[in-house]
Amino acid sequence: MNATLFKERKRIKTCDGLELREMFCLATRLLEKNATAINALNVFPVPDGDTGTNMLLTMRSTMAEAARQSDIVVSNIAKAMSRGALMGARGNSGVILSQIIKGFADGLEDHEKLGPIELANALDQAAQAAYKSISKPREGTMLTVIRDAATVATNNVTKHNQDLIGLMQTVVDEAKDSVETTPELLDILKQAGVVDAGGQGIYIILKGMLSYLLGDTDEIEIMESEVTEVLQPAFIAAKSKSIEKDTYGFCTAFIIKGSDLNQNQIRQWAENHGESVLVVGDKETTKVHMHTIHHREAIEYAIFQGSVHDIKIQNMDDQHEDFVQIRRTPIPLDNVALIAVVTGAGLEKVFYSLGASAIIPGGQTMNPSCSDILKAIDSVPSSNVIVLPNNINIVSAAKQATGLTKKKVKVIASCNIPQGISALLAFNSEAGLDFNISEMTKTLDRVRSVEIARAVRDTKIGKIKIQQGDYIGLLDGHLKVSGNNLLRITYDILEIADIANGEVVSLYYGNDIEGKEAAKLSQLIKQKHPHLDIELIAGGQPHYYYIISIE
Repeated sequence: MNATLFKERKRIKTCDGLELREMFCLATRLLEKNATAINALNVFPVPDGDTGTNMLLTMRSTMAEAARQSDIVVSNIAKAMSRGALMGARGNSGVILSQIIKGFADGLEDHEKLGPIELANALDQAAQAAYKSISKPREGTMLTVIRDAATVATNNVTKHNQDLIGLMQTVVDEAKDSVETTPELLDILKQAGVVDAGGQGIYIILKGMLSYLLGDTDEIEIMESEVTEVLQPAFIAAKSKSIEKDTYGFCTAFIIKGSDLNQNQIRQWAENHGESVLVVGDKETTKVHMHTIHHREAIEYAIFQGSVHDIKIQNMDDQHEDFVQIRRTPIPLDNVALIAVVTGAGLEKVFYSLGASAIIPGGQTMNPSCSDILKAIDSVPSSNVIVLPNNINIVSAAKQATGLTKKKVKVIASCNIPQGISALLAFNSEAGLDFNISEMTKTLDRVRSVEIARAVRDTKIGKIKIQQGDYIGLLDGHLKVSGNNLLRITYDILEIADIANGEVVSLYYGNDIEGKEAAKLSQLIKQKHPHLDIELIAGGQPHYYYIISIE
């Protein structure tokens, strides 16, 4: 079926597998042109509005797999697309899109051609798969848009049973209307004055498919894939060259068990005898991590406090390449390996020092794909694996990866860096997978997370008016304050977070913050709240000036 024929005939009854592939190719090109605009629809004006990027990269993976097929049978091409989407899914939007494509493929099972009836069934299966993929689906999202598109296809298939273009046009019109109504279904969209980004992406894909059927390929500028290095699969397992090498001392970690442990006293002793101190737990179990040249004294002090378990002492002077090389020792297959998604040299160092076996660089604006996560899982020499996504937009891809490996893999739904660190501190290498999942999950609600970034556009969230370039503060993922003074905004949101009732505050400052500036913030907090134990750590993370945990 030649594209030039489309303009000469008003009705197209069916298309084959190769034509289906070209439909999705053109849809991917149109999505590529609109990805930046879709990113800008992010409700929060933080530099992680990557819905368009995640959907585009998922579609690229989809089409890369489809390109390996030359079959004219529709079902075979659709199956290949489904495999590609599954492996390339990135972020929540990409995972949902992969499920939409999977459902679309299921609806075309055993079909040689795509006609109106097959299209309606495929869209219906796509919508069902999308809703099933979300435990608590919300209306006003891409779920609503694909469901509305499927419903109108089903309701109009009899009318257009000999006209694939006619049915597809009806579907696209309905998708557009559905996107425009998303703000009426989600108050947060209405307040921000935007439509749902994922829904817009679905509309663009459907529109691209229609454009192919209409033969309007000339109206869509065919673009070569952009070389965006920071968005390419960024898998690194246990070999992060960005981690600076320590030059002295021992990385010392242990667990103290007792009946009435005093964490403040333990922390004060550790701070007086070492650096990079982390002390977390309760009166019965406390985990200590520190860098010290007096590791024997540390163990003796711990024995004086109670029984000591899970002792780890690593000589940082003996490392060959970097900090990672020090702690990467073979893991017995029956032990549990920890994998974390982290970006920033300092944060990587913290996660490795607390027991991570592999790091997948990623986070805001750089969500790793399902395939990236799967590579990390397969890279560690253990059959039991725990994954810490450390970002709400990576949890879905991580969970999807667990079904693609023979290993026993569990995902702890850490939505930010502080939650990931808190979970790591609860890890017990002597215990099994299920016990660690239970104990590590309990810690997620014990820590509050503060993030400071800069607004990338003007918007309004509730009563908060935000201008592009303003500093914004988020508490547990919810935007609370904005303004043009970084120090003031950071201090204000810490007060909103009820820092006065905290015990330990960890300040991870990003690569746009000088150490002196971060130290000034730490001093101001300490002056007003002298009871707090404040840890200042060079996280090196991009985009976020501060990531702060309060325990």
